[in-house]
Amino acid sequence: MKLHHNPASPFVRMVMVTAHELNIADQIEKIETGVFLPDRVNDGVAADNPLGKIPALVTDHGTALYDSRVICEYLCHHAGDKQLLPDEPVSRFRILTLQSLAIGLMDAGVSRRYETAVRPEEKRWPDWVARQHTRMEAGMDDLEANWANELGEVNAGSLAVAIVLAYFDFRYGDLGWRDNRPKLAAFYEDFAKRSSMTATLPPA
Repeated sequence: MKLHHNPASPFVRMVMVTAHELNIADQIEKIETGVFLPDRVNDGVAADNPLGKIPALVTDHGTALYDSRVICEYLCHHAGDKQLLPDEPVSRFRILTLQSLAIGLMDAGVSRRYETAVRPEEKRWPDWVARQHTRMEAGMDDLEANWANELGEVNAGSLAVAIVLAYFDFRYGDLGWRDNRPKLAAFYEDFAKRSSMTATLPPA
């Protein structure tokens, strides 16, 4: 398999942590995108994903898959795994909802990053930045209040949560997301020690 890859992307890291948890990371060839900017086309990525977004995975059969959710589900299927994403419907859809919440937090964090670090200063939209921050805070409050059982397991949802919290540490060191969220902080401290997480750390 081949994966269009940038180590700073939480969406890409979600795929790679999943692969490590499934013990199939060595089956994936990483195609590095280099600096990935939102205002231009990366021709290599666009050849496999018409949206020009990462991650994009090309399977051993030459089929292109895109969207981190789809790729992670494919990897679970490929590995024959029923732990990260179980078949039992109540658990499955609860975990998928948790994963979706984490991906929404990634979207908010990356959008805020693009607005504050990439967009020219004179074109920045402070209200947009504030709205992304509100989404980030609300999502983490929900994680603290309502997801203890799922965060107590290693699954596709808890994995995605750990990655977005790591991304917040990576890009927003002054966010203070641990303040008043002791359960979430304890979850992350434990999950971040997993070999899948240490093997996929973005560059400093």
